[in-house]
Amino acid sequence: MNTCSSTRQAGADDRDAVVSLWEACGLTRPWNDAAADFKRAVDGATSAILCFEEDGKLVATVMVGDDGHRGWVYYLGVLPDGRRQGLGRLMMAAAESWLRERGAPKIQLMVRDDNEQAIGFYKALGYKLQPVVTIGRRLD
Repeated sequence: MNTCSSTRQAGADDRDAVVSLWEACGLTRPWNDAAADFKRAVDGATSAILCFEEDGKLVATVMVGDDGHRGWVYYLGVLPDGRRQGLGRLMMAAAESWLRERGAPKIQLMVRDDNEQAIGFYKALGYKLQPVVTIGRRLD
């Protein structure tokens, strides 16, 4: 990382760059509208998207939210050419700080069960697999 780096909260004008980063990182799925996810997070009173820039270029993001019971992390992404430089750890530290400032007692995230690389990353940060099953239903 160089000295022209900064972490900040995304605003509405960042939508295209953030969604593009999520797509480049393989975080989007056809059944989830990433632009709508971005808007809900940026417009929400209990959520945010944190961004990391180098030389004015967006290279990493993380979405955070506080549901009133626990904190959640989504869309942690680092552009492929910026990986293995500590940016993922930096973004998780920023997410934890954001949630801690809001009094969240616990942090949760969901990882697809076949994403061994992501699971290994979170385990290296001290996160543990939880003995729960996620159950859901689409509302659209």
